[in-house]
Amino acid sequence: MKGILPGLAFLGLAASSSVTFAATQGVIFNGTVASVCVLTVGSNGTMTVSPNLQSLSSHNSGGTAGTANLATTGGVTVSVDSAVTGVTTPAADSGTIAWTPTYAVSGAHNFPEGGASHALTGPGTSVVTVNLAGAKTGSDTFVAGNYQATVTVRCEP
Repeated sequence: MKGILPGLAFLGLAASSSVTFAATQGVIFNGTVASVCVLTVGSNGTMTVSPNLQSLSSHNSGGTAGTANLATTGGVTVSVDSAVTGVTTPAADSGTIAWTPTYAVSGAHNFPEGGASHALTGPGTSVVTVNLAGAKTGSDTFVAGNYQATVTVRCEP
């Protein structure tokens, strides 16, 4: 019994004095965000003809502007191309159309309607409101039928 008691006492001591080794380390995360701009079309626009049939515009009564949603980190420039693309006209309209796209920006960035490019220095979300006007001159007028044109909105570093 005398030999068992010291052995049991040693086991009890070993069980009650558990030694733990804990270690901690911080894991560092790095990231780089470049100047980014994302554009998504909110809605397409509608052009209507003026009473004298020489203007086809989203500004005319019943017309609506198109919109694009813009999200940026800043450090970018927003603009619209001065030349429209994808122009379709009725076959009976053989005259020249002078197209003029304009845009305004509202939200985190605010710029009045015009055609010039604008620097967006800070981050945020905004709405780009796009208008398009087509004009005829002299005795030339718009004829009955479907017209379509595309305005390209750009947001670039």
